[in-house]
Amino acid sequence: MAKIIGGITTSHIPAIGVAIDKGLEDTPYYRDLFAIYPPIREWLNEEKPDIAVLFYNDHGLEMWLDKKPTFAIGCAPEYENADEGWGIKPIPPVTGETELSWHIVNHLIENDFDPTVCQDIKVDHGATVPMTLLWPNHTYQGIKVIPVSINCERHPMPKPSRSYAFGKAIGDAIRCWEKDAKVVVLGTGGLSHQLDGPRAGILNGDFDNYCMDKLVSDPQELCKFSNVDLIEKGGAQMVELAMWLAMRGALGEGIPEERLRNYVSPISNTGVGVQLLIPKD
Repeated sequence: MAKIIGGITTSHIPAIGVAIDKGLEDTPYYRDLFAIYPPIREWLNEEKPDIAVLFYNDHGLEMWLDKKPTFAIGCAPEYENADEGWGIKPIPPVTGETELSWHIVNHLIENDFDPTVCQDIKVDHGATVPMTLLWPNHTYQGIKVIPVSINCERHPMPKPSRSYAFGKAIGDAIRCWEKDAKVVVLGTGGLSHQLDGPRAGILNGDFDNYCMDKLVSDPQELCKFSNVDLIEKGGAQMVELAMWLAMRGALGEGIPEERLRNYVSPISNTGVGVQLLIPKD
């Protein structure tokens, strides 16, 4: 049977991708941020997951405001990306895992979730920046990826509790897949930030760290927030906590071990959190 071996949260800020392309990881501005990734990469190299289920939000590359599914799952054999105008170099395509993708889709529909199925889709920086951070120099060729998109751009958006339940259903689907496979689950985006409007640049480090604490010990507390609550506390893009909650839901019941943690603020006007969580057997 398939087994979820860990969950990782990480930012997907476009500026991080540009910093990698320009070799700026050890500059004073970025040094503290990038310091956490070598031990996470070491863990990945030791555990050698076969599959990564990657929760992200599409920022308009494929799902613009005129067609914005609440939840969408990639069921393609390969995922390309494209130049979005942020200055990030496109990365080589990532390989999909269609058999598990379809297993997840069928399980979700049988359990009252109705995701959009994407058999031909490009992934944006929400997926490519985390892949580059965790598998530098495009060393992800040995791992298969299932991208799962959650709407964080156009209202109405799924409630935090719904995103958590969605992730839980995906975790249940993974654990009942009959093939032997090691799966890592990635929750990307966040934390506090707002890109435009009168509150552009808002940061809330106290709330970010509260969310990181509760993600480990009591995610149900985070599920009590509405999206409006999150926006008030951490800016319009704080709703990207949805991907973190989906990842945590996939890990299942019980309090996971928080193996690694880092928080840096601001990076590109964003509170950036990183965690490595190991579920209890």
